[in-house]
Amino acid sequence: MVRSRSSIGAAVVLAGLVLAACGSDDGDDAAGSPTTAEASSSTTSSDASSSTTAPAQPTSMEEWEELWATQRQAVVDRIVEAGGVSTDGMTASGPGGLTVDLSECPDAWSETEGLTDTEIKIGQTLPQSGPAADYGNVGRAETVIYEYYNEAGAFEDSEGKVRKVNYIIKDDAYDPARTIPLVDELLDSEHVFAIATLGTPPSLKTYDKFDQRCIPHPFVLTGHPAFADPVNHPWSTAHQLSYTTEAVLWGAFVDQRFDELAGDDGKVKVASLVSNNDFGKAYDVGFQAYLETSEHADDIEYVSQTHEPTAPTVTDAMTTLAAEDPDVFIAMVFSSYCTQALTEAAQNGMHESVAYLFAPSVCPGNTYVKADAVGGDGTAADGWWQVNPGTKDINDPNQFDDPFIAWVRDQLSASGIDPASSGTLGSGVYFGWSWVQALRIAGELPGGLTRSNLMLASHSIDMTHPFHLPGIGFNVNGVEDAYPSEGGVFQRWSAAEQVWEIQGETIDLSGQSKNCVYDPATGLCKS
Repeated sequence: MVRSRSSIGAAVVLAGLVLAACGSDDGDDAAGSPTTAEASSSTTSSDASSSTTAPAQPTSMEEWEELWATQRQAVVDRIVEAGGVSTDGMTASGPGGLTVDLSECPDAWSETEGLTDTEIKIGQTLPQSGPAADYGNVGRAETVIYEYYNEAGAFEDSEGKVRKVNYIIKDDAYDPARTIPLVDELLDSEHVFAIATLGTPPSLKTYDKFDQRCIPHPFVLTGHPAFADPVNHPWSTAHQLSYTTEAVLWGAFVDQRFDELAGDDGKVKVASLVSNNDFGKAYDVGFQAYLETSEHADDIEYVSQTHEPTAPTVTDAMTTLAAEDPDVFIAMVFSSYCTQALTEAAQNGMHESVAYLFAPSVCPGNTYVKADAVGGDGTAADGWWQVNPGTKDINDPNQFDDPFIAWVRDQLSASGIDPASSGTLGSGVYFGWSWVQALRIAGELPGGLTRSNLMLASHSIDMTHPFHLPGIGFNVNGVEDAYPSEGGVFQRWSAAEQVWEIQGETIDLSGQSKNCVYDPATGLCKS
């Protein structure tokens, strides 16, 4: 399989950062390498409440709002300095070398379709039914965020228009065949101003259309790297930690513990359960790409089984993987399949025999690992690991005193939503805050809220995200850096405490992930 030089180079740099953050024992090559030195200066404490090196976060919502207002103005100033939308309306220019030719938009295209003097119409597709139905909680939480800022009069633009977001959700059941007509309905019948999609397969099937029609598609709800392509797909932007970066973190974790894991034959076996779609493929090919660069490449055996994302269970695949007797297991799955992987591992012996078991970052919070989910006293999930993509947890009692988390929990409760009902509500807060800030930045630009201004805002945002752990940035820079979130921390589930416990230091990889020109045929980035 051919890998691009830039992709492999990125993996090596990221691996060095991870090894330093995890506290590598491999003194020989880690001690003097440039990547290790770089890592030492870029990692910070992982304790969200008592970090000693991460910048202090505001202690009240009032302080947060003051900070965000200052940061929004700085983003506006950067966009204006870069040129913004030209006076003839033919070009949009932003920081980091971003230039978009608006003359290529359709003849009937409008900068303000979906806007009235009082309304911003935003469309959303996501699953509210089917195996991934828990992700519907993203929309519930985003609705709460929009309603709060609607009532606060937050969406007043530079033209003096005060609007409220009209958030229209369509249930696609995580099925691309349903996403496509729903997107058409949102664009052609609802005439939305901008659109959001959730999930890798639904988003990959529709994002070309948004570029062809110049429809803002900010902060796509997936970690697939294809959405970090500001040159070829400027109307879509990434948001969360890239799946390929997460795969590198897994690989570096295995490398760092190779001596611990290796058997008498000096070999380590890693097994994975892979969702048979573009989502799972991103994890799988990213992990394999990392292994090709590993210093232990010849001594790590990688085996995998796929499962259909519409299948009722993962039993057969997990039984096959258990027979492989792996040293490390990684679940490259989503939603309810995360819980199934945990319970199957407990039943087939992998929970006891495998040294390290990993759940993916896309199964956040406690929803998929808590005792109520896995059954019994919850010990089936005990000891599982995860790459936390640098985010807080609305259901972690250790974070209840965090002013933003406390505010979120209050807002959800006031709307009749129990925060404990789903950890995925936190993901809705995560994305909802980003949308609110991008809309406000766009509105503060010359000309007020327009589609081009929203596109520029989403490619230029540089703010302190309140849902990020201290030390994890939230910033992009045009074509030079297309990933807002590039960091994380390893965590391990405690069944006794029913919480994720941080392991090691926070890893801040800002600017390290390479933009992606995606090749659907290989599942790889060409550059």
